[in-house]
Amino acid sequence: MAQPSSLTKEPRQGPPNPLTQTWLALLALSVGSALLTLIGAPTAIIAGGILLLALIKARVILKHYLDLENSQSWLRGFTMVLTGFSVVIFALYLI
Repeated sequence: MAQPSSLTKEPRQGPPNPLTQTWLALLALSVGSALLTLIGAPTAIIAGGILLLALIKARVILKHYLDLENSQSWLRGFTMVLTGFSVVIFALYLI
């Protein structure tokens, strides 16, 4: 007589894990950055696009992995600092 297994594989019901969705979003943004290098646009446009995608990735990490979505003022502050930093980096790149 076969004994029931304690490791039955039943399909999970319910919404996907938010951290998994965040990880997939970061993966998609990374692939987007890589694909930007393949287009035949001027280098300034490619650099700006990659920098913009990096800024979006930083905000996603701050919001979901550091759990700042519950503290909008901190998230807004970090976003403003990172945006200013990105503008300075892009300006230095263009010089």
